[in-house]
Amino acid sequence: MPQRHSKNNNDLAYFTYDEKKKLGYGTQRERLGKDSIKPFDACSLCLKPFIDPMCCHKGHVFCKECILECFLAQKKDIQRRVAAHTSQKKQDKDEEEERLMLQKARELDDFDQQNHSAMPRNSEKNHNQDKSGFHGANSVKATSFEEEALRTMKAFWLPSATPAASVRVDAPETHTVCPEGKEKLKLKNLFAIRFTEDNSEEEENKTKSASSSSYDKAYICPSCKVTLTNTMSLVALSSCGHVFCKKCGEKFMPVDKVCLVCDKPCKDRNLVGLKKGGTGFAEHDDHLEAKEYKHLGSGSGLGLVRPVKT
Repeated sequence: MPQRHSKNNNDLAYFTYDEKKKLGYGTQRERLGKDSIKPFDACSLCLKPFIDPMCCHKGHVFCKECILECFLAQKKDIQRRVAAHTSQKKQDKDEEEERLMLQKARELDDFDQQNHSAMPRNSEKNHNQDKSGFHGANSVKATSFEEEALRTMKAFWLPSATPAASVRVDAPETHTVCPEGKEKLKLKNLFAIRFTEDNSEEEENKTKSASSSSYDKAYICPSCKVTLTNTMSLVALSSCGHVFCKKCGEKFMPVDKVCLVCDKPCKDRNLVGLKKGGTGFAEHDDHLEAKEYKHLGSGSGLGLVRPVKT
């Protein structure tokens, strides 16, 4: 069966929507589905079901091993940036000292010439003339003006005359940041959270193996016994780490001032809202569109490549 004529009508004076997508350059957009969004029980770094979950005060959940490795990598990067910045400051100081020494030597030379020569000369003016490359019409150096101009010319199209731009290293930040929220975060600000597993199905199905996979685990609210899903808003107590649904947390915690599981005292500031999981619906999720700008066109063979879902 032949293809549709609407997608092969290439004699128009303008680009159709399908032709723009086939070109492969420009801003490519893709609607994300549920399979591209992290669930609530997954780590924000490895995107796998978390092991020994740790949470920050913004509600981002990480595996303990993943967040420790992330902090270690950030510390090493900070040390590298600080070393580069220190080396740059030392180089700037040496260049400044060398410039001052050359200036002092030139001043001493000018003073010596003015006191021992018959006619004193304005060395600063001559120095500027030498620096500019022009020495007068009757000068011998005027005949080699083209060579001098070629040597001092900054032409980006000539490999020998390409100007070398000095790369400046700014003073780096010395604190670690949250890999998800990009705010300042320290290891002592993290607290461990504890989910209550649903063991009712395991008791009913005793024929199953004792070692259940972490992908099959289901969690419930320890107060109302409701199964936690991506559509629910969750809160955690930073004092003890127990996780509840938002309804139970806001209803009982401010009144009783204790945890409903371990009876540990808590305050209103100990309630931390966890980031909700993705469902794929626009009413529930905020960022459901991926964008990527491509410089390659149809000649590269990547015209039909879809953007990476991030």
